[in-house]
Amino acid sequence: MKLQFTKYLILILALGFFSCKDEVVPKPNSQLSLEYPAPQYAALTTNCPFSFEVNSLANLTHTSCSYEIHYPKMKATVYLTYKVVHNDIDKLLQDAQNLTYKLHTLKADDIEEQPFVNPNKKVFGMFYKVGGNAATNALFYATDSTKHFMTGSVYFYAKPNYDSILPATKYVQDDMRRIMETMTWK
Repeated sequence: MKLQFTKYLILILALGFFSCKDEVVPKPNSQLSLEYPAPQYAALTTNCPFSFEVNSLANLTHTSCSYEIHYPKMKATVYLTYKVVHNDIDKLLQDAQNLTYKLHTLKADDIEEQPFVNPNKKVFGMFYKVGGNAATNALFYATDSTKHFMTGSVYFYAKPNYDSILPATKYVQDDMRRIMETMTWK
């Protein structure tokens, strides 16, 4: 009996001695490191009354003068909608601003306005960066104030988690800015 007790005592002491190590500290959650190829822009010429440069790495579909720019690797789509101005520029501007502020203020942490003015090409507009877990992270409108009006917004087909999709958001936002910067009216 004494021998068996000694074996158990030695076993317990050995386990205690070898198990004494540094405290186990949980590791923080990691995020994916997302990298995308450098964009390659090409002019998009259409039968519509506008043209602009688009990332040739994205896929384009269109109906009439409304375009969808698909980014399959990012699970994102930029929706471009063109409208002809019929003495209703105020209503079109109000609708574009309502889309930004009324639909996104509940989930957005902040909305940053970035005015865009290119008097040489008669392109005027606003680019909105939406921070937080909103449905869209960027929107814009562009107009010449008399004949043409275009809106654009990006939607990711994933649960909004701003930190996780930040690299993809930045990539697509840069493409959307490029569309505004290269926009010309016919």
